[in-house]
Amino acid sequence: MAEMRIRAAVPGDAAVILEMVRELAVYEREPLSTVEASEQDILRDCFGPRALCEVLIGEVDGRVQGFTLFLPNYSTWLGRAGLHVEDLYVREAARGTGLGRKLLAHAARIAKSRGCKRLELSVLHWNPARRFYEQLGFQELAEWKPYRLTGEGFARLAAEADS
Repeated sequence: MAEMRIRAAVPGDAAVILEMVRELAVYEREPLSTVEASEQDILRDCFGPRALCEVLIGEVDGRVQGFTLFLPNYSTWLGRAGLHVEDLYVREAARGTGLGRKLLAHAARIAKSRGCKRLELSVLHWNPARRFYEQLGFQELAEWKPYRLTGEGFARLAAEADS
């Protein structure tokens, strides 16, 4: 039986985290050119006193086979923080081993220990992992539509603050 271990990422994991982010982009049918992140970005934003997010590493038999990256969010209705799982990725060789479930369970334990009231994530509509999330108890929020502002629209809106 395979030995699984979940641990907090350390700065020395930045390269393998970025490697798995690129693998995730391929899995999500995105060109690699859409991954602009660098190891320096991961080091700056995932570690140290001003970290914006956290990463858990999943190992199977001593080899890194997955990760989850999460960050806090806040519900004004609940009056409590939550955790948003930005990425959950398990390499193909480790899919079906329970590693993804263990990574999410550790993220949920961290959220609970911090007094958070919920764990959230977004899933592409075609992703077969949706069944996995639903089996864990995640519910699709059909009434909510995600929106994103990037590129020129983002720059234009930000510039309005100066006028």
